Amino acid sequence: MKIVRTKTFTKMYLKLDRKIQDKTDETIFSFVKNPFDKKLRNHKLNWIYQECRSVDVTWDYRIIFKELSDDMYELVELLKVWTHSQLY
Repeated sequence: MKIVRTKTFTKMYLKLDRKIQDKTDETIFSFVKNPFDKKLRNHKLNWIYQECRSVDVTWDYRIIFKELSDDMYELVELLKVWTHSQLY
């Protein structure tokens, strides 16, 4: 799996509290190992993000991503790291 971070994702990540940054890093590591690990709650989104998916970082923070490849998670673009309330 190859992970690509957008500029928006990077800017949002750098604004996070250090603890949330660490949890985000752990989540990305777990996602690379197993994108369907149940604790990540990998799920499809709707509304304006209907082509995207989300994984949980904490009970409130989410990583929004888009699969760019036809193969199963060969190339993934990280779009945003947001709280649930910012997303909806």
